[in-house]
Amino acid sequence: MSDPIAHECGIALIRLLKPFEYFEQKYGTPIYGFHQLFMLMEKQHNRGQDGAGIGAVKLNIPPGKPYIFRRRSIESNPLLDIFSKILEHYNHQLEKGIIVPEFPKTVKDHFEFGAEVLMGHLRYGTSGSYGVTSCHPYFRRSNWPTKNLMLVGNFNMTNDIELNQELIARGQHPIFDTDTQTVLEEIGYHLDEEHNTIYRQVRDRGTSSKKDISHVISESLDPAKILEKASSQWDGGFCLAGIIGNGDAFVLRDPSGIRPCFYFKTDELIAFASERAPLMTVFDQKIECIEEVNPGSIIVIKNDGRFYERSYADPLEKKSCSFERIYFSRGNDADIYTERKKLGAMLTEQAIKAIDNDLKNTVFSFVPNTAEIAYYGFMDKLYEVRRLQVKEALLEAMAKEKQPTEAILDELILSNWPRSEKIAHKDIKLRTFISQEEEREVLASHVYDVTYGVVSERDNLVVLDDSIVRGTTLKRSILRILSRIHPRKIIILSTAPQIRYPDCYGIDMSEMGKFIAFQAAIALLNETGKTEVIKRIYRSCVHELKKPMTEQVNQVKRIYQGFSTKQISQKIAELVYPKESGWEGELEILFQTIENLHSATPGHVGDWYFSGDYPTPGGTATVNRAFVKYYEKRAGRSYS
Repeated sequence: MSDPIAHECGIALIRLLKPFEYFEQKYGTPIYGFHQLFMLMEKQHNRGQDGAGIGAVKLNIPPGKPYIFRRRSIESNPLLDIFSKILEHYNHQLEKGIIVPEFPKTVKDHFEFGAEVLMGHLRYGTSGSYGVTSCHPYFRRSNWPTKNLMLVGNFNMTNDIELNQELIARGQHPIFDTDTQTVLEEIGYHLDEEHNTIYRQVRDRGTSSKKDISHVISESLDPAKILEKASSQWDGGFCLAGIIGNGDAFVLRDPSGIRPCFYFKTDELIAFASERAPLMTVFDQKIECIEEVNPGSIIVIKNDGRFYERSYADPLEKKSCSFERIYFSRGNDADIYTERKKLGAMLTEQAIKAIDNDLKNTVFSFVPNTAEIAYYGFMDKLYEVRRLQVKEALLEAMAKEKQPTEAILDELILSNWPRSEKIAHKDIKLRTFISQEEEREVLASHVYDVTYGVVSERDNLVVLDDSIVRGTTLKRSILRILSRIHPRKIIILSTAPQIRYPDCYGIDMSEMGKFIAFQAAIALLNETGKTEVIKRIYRSCVHELKKPMTEQVNQVKRIYQGFSTKQISQKIAELVYPKESGWEGELEILFQTIENLHSATPGHVGDWYFSGDYPTPGGTATVNRAFVKYYEKRAGRSYS
């Protein structure tokens, strides 16, 4: 994805099931859990660079002693900032002899994160501020352990306004910051209610002393029951992890399975993460040991180590986000690697047609680096096609009893073999620098550099991209750079279909007018004298938004109805053509089909940004609201 898009957050949770002595003896450190949390987050750092945070709860701490801890950062490398400072303090304690690793009790007593339950979060902000207070874990405090709550999540709620109104109707005073705060307060409300109910029952029975009452509440608390009540009105895509002050931990996933979550369990520990491969790498687990959290279910680990999974909502049709497979998740997962290669391979036929089978005068490459795996699949398929062509030519010659000469063999095989080159290079440091000054378009045009001398003016240049969202970087940077080597024709292949509709479940792409496919459709309507259609759709969207979310239909689909995918692709090419560069070659942009996408990623068919078919009512309301905001020239998030 060449456009800078803030997207998926990452979560991690570790519950140690053995005492610190065990980890000291087996792994040489009593803070094994802390080390593994860092590694689990580091292996997911692609999922969040706006900030990071960690939280921990120690079990069985005497009253009067601290037991719940949190650290957050928004430094340029927030993860390193958090862990290096904490470890610096730990090492200082070691040097002073306050902590003695051979006596793990000293670790638990004097090291804040010498805890049995740990969790972390990597933030990609899509709403709220970007200060440290917007970083997870969010923390709801109380002097009752069973009322304390820390929460991390990878999610967006489409109906946070309605959820906040529900809080206000109860007499609460929510802070309108992010939907994380809304969710925290909703869970906290039901946690308080359950706590108070158990407290009154125990008190009225008179069967426990006041000293034991906290223990009884902790033992009786059922996080699954609490989350079932709290989530009854939620609409969105989410994976949430939380720790209650008594040490109970939970992880839950939305009923459509939009946001990902994986885990494994041994007799040593239980660990959760947003991606499967990090769990395998960090804990040396086999792929068959890693399980997926089921949609609509919650997994609970009680403070005494009891583990159970329960449905908290009726599961809906599974619509796991396909962008996880195209772009977001790291490509070293076995299935994701295979799927991305297949996405690339499925573009080969379009590419060969676009170059008129002229392999001799074509160079193939990719941009950005996240498209590399798909490029391998594309080239593998291209080599396969070319081998078949050579085989057929040889068989034809043999059938005519003609002996191929060395010159013919050279022409068939060597001079017309697919040419693969690294053409575009991205300057990561420059991207980081200019991201703070988005208005500096001159600098933005130099984020990418090009390899000179490998493409001639008679060559086609085919470049594979994983997805095209806004087309901004394509127009202002990539195509300007590629045009400097003056190829005869540039063909951009997108492994994703045309992105036509906003997302509202975690990705920061909710402003309708920014999508290049939408801009192309609007341009075509205006050029073909159908401007009135735009106004009629606006009126229809306004009408839809007066209905309950469950009754709304996506009116924005009508924008695209009069045009083929090819027409929109051609208009996109016109809109992003680098006219200022002085290049006069041909530009063609080709997209993956939705059918091929589903074929390549069969377990992740969530395609609402391509098809407009949203898995929840809140998504449909979002797309109608997004068009209204576009028409009224109002910027900003379309699901708040």
